[in-house]
Amino acid sequence: MTDSTLTKTNSEAVPIFISESIASKLAEDTLLKAGALQSAIFNSANFSSIATDARGVIQIFNVGAERMLGYAAADVMNKITPADISDPQELIARAKALSVELGTAITPGFEALVFKASRGIEDIYELTYIRKDGTRFPAVVSVTALRDAQNAIIGYLLIGTDNTARKLAEEALLNAGALQRAIFNSANFSSIATDAKGVIQIFNVGAERMLGYTAADVMNKITPADISDPQEVIARAKELSAELATPITPGFEALVFKASRGIEDIYELTYIRKDGSRFPAMVSVTALRDAQDVIIGYLLIGTDNTARKLVEAEQKKLDQRLRDQQFYTRSLIESNIDALMTTDPSGIITDVNKQMEALTGCTRDEMIGAPFKDYFTDPERAEAGIKRVLMEKKVTDYELTARTRDGKETVVSYNATTFYDRGRTLQGVFASARDVTERKQRERDALSLTNEISHRIKNNLQVIVGLISYEAKWTAAPCVQGYKTMQARIGAIAQLYDLISHTSRGQTVAVDAYLREIAKTMSASLLGNMSEIKIEVEGESVEIDPDRAVPFGLLVNELTTNAIKHAFPHGSGRIKLCVERAGNQIDLVISDDGVGMKNRDLAKSPEKRGSDYVAIFVRQLGGAIVPSKQGPTGTTVRIRLPLLLVPSGGTEPLAA
Repeated sequence: MTDSTLTKTNSEAVPIFISESIASKLAEDTLLKAGALQSAIFNSANFSSIATDARGVIQIFNVGAERMLGYAAADVMNKITPADISDPQELIARAKALSVELGTAITPGFEALVFKASRGIEDIYELTYIRKDGTRFPAVVSVTALRDAQNAIIGYLLIGTDNTARKLAEEALLNAGALQRAIFNSANFSSIATDAKGVIQIFNVGAERMLGYTAADVMNKITPADISDPQEVIARAKELSAELATPITPGFEALVFKASRGIEDIYELTYIRKDGSRFPAMVSVTALRDAQDVIIGYLLIGTDNTARKLVEAEQKKLDQRLRDQQFYTRSLIESNIDALMTTDPSGIITDVNKQMEALTGCTRDEMIGAPFKDYFTDPERAEAGIKRVLMEKKVTDYELTARTRDGKETVVSYNATTFYDRGRTLQGVFASARDVTERKQRERDALSLTNEISHRIKNNLQVIVGLISYEAKWTAAPCVQGYKTMQARIGAIAQLYDLISHTSRGQTVAVDAYLREIAKTMSASLLGNMSEIKIEVEGESVEIDPDRAVPFGLLVNELTTNAIKHAFPHGSGRIKLCVERAGNQIDLVISDDGVGMKNRDLAKSPEKRGSDYVAIFVRQLGGAIVPSKQGPTGTTVRIRLPLLLVPSGGTEPLAA
């Protein structure tokens, strides 16, 4: 070989050597990258890598498998197959499907998981894995057969990913798609889609039903502005021009301008039907864009707003009616001459009228939330009034004295009742307080006048008694007793007028106080301090008319005098004067523990006239003597009288 030949040969060999070195280097880099990728996948916590032997027994269980399935590698390696952590029903279904697909019988279990891979067929499928705690999750599994240098299968590699998120996303997309289809195909929504210029391209069944047009009437012919109220479209364009500081043309542009700028837009609009009738609609506008985000049209979804508008109109009427009713009720409260207030069950004021403000000198705002009792001179009595109303349901003519912040006092008649809500739940107390200053003055004037008249009548009767006494001195003995009896009765009348002046309340006489005064006077005049005959009084709180007080007093005087004279021959005993309520009547009961009534002819008795007087007084009072069972000792006389002892006409004369 010559030098020239060697040189030529070497020059040709160098490029070949360099080319082989580069190829080798590239192959190594590829293997390294592939190994790095495999290592990354195998050691990733996001992939479950499970390697088995040829029989399917797990040999490798990576960190991703541990994280996903909850088992430690030691729990499964050389113990179970991947089929043992898979849904058994899915394995059965997969074995059955593969048997049909491949025309060969496949046993449910591990074989069903790797059969395709064992035949060299690429196999990726969905499978439900079962965690150690029994919970399940969907997985996508890729199966590869592991082979030795002689291409014999030595095991399988199953790489899986948790498919839960994708499943949820798919479900959400399906639901969203179903919702969109439901809305678009619904007869309750008008869905109108246009092109970029606004010409209608889609007009769904809801739009046909609401607007009366068929799709063919409008598609590729008009814009949504042509079926909208023109004045509202002009007004909307004007408002948007001011809001967005840019001129907007009345028409379709005004309907979609915000949506075209990516601004969410929902507004009210009046649609015009094919027959010319109108209805209010709520319209939502969305811009339709292509993959390059260029607007290709608009979607206007509308709902008929008629029902809501009717409800709103009706609600406005109801609100106005309620305001009118509240104004009317408030007017009634404020126009009342009495001070009115309401309290809660604990006595805290919840409302007052202007008369109450005037009575207390405080504003409504100051009183609301304050205790009712704080505005009266006797807080305890005021609080007791509230409690009494709550207990008895109402109170009438309960006297209180209101006091202003500057110290002015006003006597009021407090009348109150409880009030409830529709469910009959107690809400509190409704009360009125009437200024009775003038009435109290009239009562004082009437009492003063009554006392003056009683005093004059008493004086005149005393003069008559004196005249009778003088006349008796010059009268024959047989007639003297008659004069004395007359003198005693007239004296009793004079005495009763004096008693009335002490017990009268102006328009009425308190019976219990009146009886005590009668008993006190009779004890002093007929019995004396040394007498062993005692007169006791038990009287309920009852009042009688002053015009009937005299016959009432004479009746008591007559019966008590008879008891003193005849019931106690031994000079000692007890007489009881009692007034009892009996429904709408009262019982006057005069009883004693003396010797009792004896059988005698009253017609021949000198006391026959006294019995006549008793009968006259009873008739004058509109009452009746109630028969009482008499025992061997003691006497009881019961007389039933009307509760309201007010004469209906003139009184009957005292003597028959």
